[in-house]
Amino acid sequence: MSRLVQARRLEGIDKNVWLEFVKLAATYPAVNLGQGFPDFPPPDFVKEAFMKAVGGGNIMLHQYTRAFGHPALVTILARFFGKLLGQELDPLTNVLVTVGAYEALFCCFQALVDEGDEVIIIEPFFDCYEPMVKMAGGTSVFVQLRPKAAETGKLMSSGDWQLDPAELASRFTERTKAIVLNSPNNPLGKVFTREEMELIADLCVKHDVLCFSDEVYEWLVYDGKEHIRIASLPGMWDRTITIGSAGKTFSTTGWKVGWTLGPDRLLKHLRTVHQNSVYHCPTAAQEALAQAFQREFDSYGKPDSYFVQLSHELQQKRDWLVRSLVAGGMKPIVPEGTYFLMADFSEFKSEVPDVPDSDEPYDSRFIKWMIINKGLVAIPVSAFYSTPHKKNFDHLIRFCFAKEEATLKAAEDILQQWSLEKTGQ
Repeated sequence: MSRLVQARRLEGIDKNVWLEFVKLAATYPAVNLGQGFPDFPPPDFVKEAFMKAVGGGNIMLHQYTRAFGHPALVTILARFFGKLLGQELDPLTNVLVTVGAYEALFCCFQALVDEGDEVIIIEPFFDCYEPMVKMAGGTSVFVQLRPKAAETGKLMSSGDWQLDPAELASRFTERTKAIVLNSPNNPLGKVFTREEMELIADLCVKHDVLCFSDEVYEWLVYDGKEHIRIASLPGMWDRTITIGSAGKTFSTTGWKVGWTLGPDRLLKHLRTVHQNSVYHCPTAAQEALAQAFQREFDSYGKPDSYFVQLSHELQQKRDWLVRSLVAGGMKPIVPEGTYFLMADFSEFKSEVPDVPDSDEPYDSRFIKWMIINKGLVAIPVSAFYSTPHKKNFDHLIRFCFAKEEATLKAAEDILQQWSLEKTGQ
């Protein structure tokens, strides 16, 4: 018998929904509302800061900088988020810059989760959480956000999806090491309320559990909702790693710069993982982002703040896509935050017959058909659920509305034509 080549911790996690659907979107002429990135440019001040960093006279911006974060960037991040968290942050010990939020998450699991540890994950969840827990030797324990019926005549909101307090409490055991919190939530768009955050915080404190708080969509909240930072709640700073993303903050997903904020007693272990894997993040991008954050620090809460403008613009785009989906015959779940919304496509199931014995969730097969036959790309919501629960949610698909007006108009036209064909007009 030949020796097993791959490490056992990689078994069963080799499939990736993004690779499959990105390839399909590139193969067929289609309007891409699938992968979560803007197809509009970052703001001018961000682009100008980057061009100055690479084209200016400081040659050291082309070389290595501090491994745990460029001094200018960690300094402004400490000032900016220290104010929001109500903490005096030390830029050298309470901030770590990473290659996107993805590396920040990876460092959390590798540094703080051990063999036999349990990690609570709230469903639906960003799909990398579960494999990252497994790669660290831990076990994922799932608890679902459960939808309540919408009011008569109203569309369902992401706020209608809630945790059951007793069910959540039952997931905490003596083996629980951490809970992963993602607010605003991808793919649902739910913004957790202060009461929901306090419920989670109280359980973390009671059971001495860490919290990995994925807050990459922190500025993308709508309808007057408030983003609550769980690290700001009583008893939570010392047990929380807060994760942020320049890609989502400044519409620069390709720059791959993220960060973690937290107490030194936790971050020192993330630094160990970082220095022995990625080691370093691009210097020029960090310098540009330091300048961008300084601008936002100076204009925080004012009308000319990019954070204020971006959420306003994206709310309008969200509303446009909601109208398009309703007119086309789908039932969108109106998100309170993020780039994304989920939609129920049950009315279209006659278009693609089900295959009862198929291992592939129905929503995945439906989207493949939709890309090839209708030229519209989405992502299956089943990809955001654990294996036992996938088929319970395979009537839902996820769309990204962080797109140019022309892209949203093209999607609207596809949905309108599809609806006409369905009704025989």
